[in-house]
Amino acid sequence: MNRVISTLIVVAACLLPIAATAAEINLFVAASMKEVVNELADSYAKQNSGIIFKKNYGASGSLAKQIENGAPADIFISANLEWMEYMKARKLADDKSIATFAYNSLVFAGRPGVKAAGMSDVVRLNRIAIGSPKSVPAGEYAVEAFRKAGIDKQLEKKLVMAKDVRECLLYADRGEVDGAFVYKTDALQVARSARILFTVPQEYYSRVTYPMALTVAGSRKAVAAGFYRFLESADAKAVLARHGFSVK
Repeated sequence: MNRVISTLIVVAACLLPIAATAAEINLFVAASMKEVVNELADSYAKQNSGIIFKKNYGASGSLAKQIENGAPADIFISANLEWMEYMKARKLADDKSIATFAYNSLVFAGRPGVKAAGMSDVVRLNRIAIGSPKSVPAGEYAVEAFRKAGIDKQLEKKLVMAKDVRECLLYADRGEVDGAFVYKTDALQVARSARILFTVPQEYYSRVTYPMALTVAGSRKAVAAGFYRFLESADAKAVLARHGFSVK
């Protein structure tokens, strides 16, 4: 019995250095960036042993509120400028690190057979999904486009709200709505049965911009700062472009 206990103690002692050298990086990232950030994090982890990523994907507003309520986060990537400003105003983001990570565009996606080739056609549909504008930037961009196109009043009773842009696309994929306003990258990479029916004209909404920043806590962690620098690199921009994002 004593020999077994001694063996267990030795094994535990051998594992301690491994646990001690492991470093966590907590990422809070807009849902539409899931695939590309997963790839970037996996690539970085292979090159830098001992780093563990903890990833939280969701609506930008929801993520910002979680950080405000004390959730551990080192890097925040939002799908619009508003929620980064929210973080900055509450001194949760490191001002010096705020930078543009990537750009995207807004599209209308639906299953084959849905007749919609432009904004004016949407008013003839019955159910349209958007992300909840209170916390989902894609929903904010969509509402802005409705107003600029002059169709906001006609769509008021036809909108189905989703908790994030991925859920929005899922509704269209399942045929639960006639179509959904989502990002181009989501429609190209994640959609199963839905396809892009038209691209929303850029003049109807602010450019979809993804700002990123170290949080105040993250700015004090060398491992987080190291990954942040990697996200700014040419290699990272190449991965973003391959996933359909614009980098300038």
